[in-house]
Amino acid sequence: MTVGVLALQGDVSEHHEVLRGLRVASFDVRTPADLAGVDRLIIPGGESTAISLLLQSSGLFQEIIARHIKRTLPIFGTCAGAILLAKRIEGTNTPKSLALLNITIDRNAYGTQLDSFEERISVPVLGRKLLRVSFIRAPKITATGEGVEILAMHKKVPVLVRQGSILASACHPEVQCEIRLHEYFLKI
Repeated sequence: MTVGVLALQGDVSEHHEVLRGLRVASFDVRTPADLAGVDRLIIPGGESTAISLLLQSSGLFQEIIARHIKRTLPIFGTCAGAILLAKRIEGTNTPKSLALLNITIDRNAYGTQLDSFEERISVPVLGRKLLRVSFIRAPKITATGEGVEILAMHKKVPVLVRQGSILASACHPEVQCEIRLHEYFLKI
């Protein structure tokens, strides 16, 4: 199995580090040719508008949608990745999203960089041990639609969801070198 990490902008190296720890082959995805060589894709956190524009200019935007629709590309989006997967993004000046995940999301809803924090959250599908995550200019999932399973909440707000072969997290497990969520993604 080969996992691609979208390497247009954001916290790419942290995902590679977690995957190396799991002994899973991974490489950067910057072009449609790169995407063709992966079995799964991680869309990391970063700046969602910048990533959206780069997805469009690189030709990856439509390729990711096409691969997923053919059911050949499981996707894991963290923070900005979750924003880019959402069908609806609240607010003004919102980036163009892939619209593959039936959620509504509000960018930077947890506040600025100074408002970032670490937390331990319960993720029942991962067992009883709490998952260590970071919320960095994190979005809030404000609504979930049909087919979306809520896997974790923080203060009564969904922070981890799954719809079929798409997994999305409003927070960052990779910043804490937390491997269990990546292991779960690899089993989807």
